[in-house]
Amino acid sequence: MSRSNEIAESVFRTLDQYFRDLDGEKPGAIYDMVIRNVERPMLEFVLQRAKGNQTMAAEMLGINRNTLRRKLTDYDLL
Repeated sequence: MSRSNEIAESVFRTLDQYFRDLDGEKPGAIYDMVIRNVERPMLEFVLQRAKGNQTMAAEMLGINRNTLRRKLTDYDLL
């Protein structure tokens, strides 16, 4: 597997540690766990960089502004 950037490396290391910490227990809902733990801080960071401008933040993220608003609402960031 090629991991070509620091973000991917960080996710890989974190998941590796997660599986080691499970100590043989069966994992569950990994996808949702990763998305939830990556998406919220990313949204917070980008919104801060955009100085609270949701249109600019949506453009930076490459998503529709309505999608951004839904995600911000889902994470109680509005």
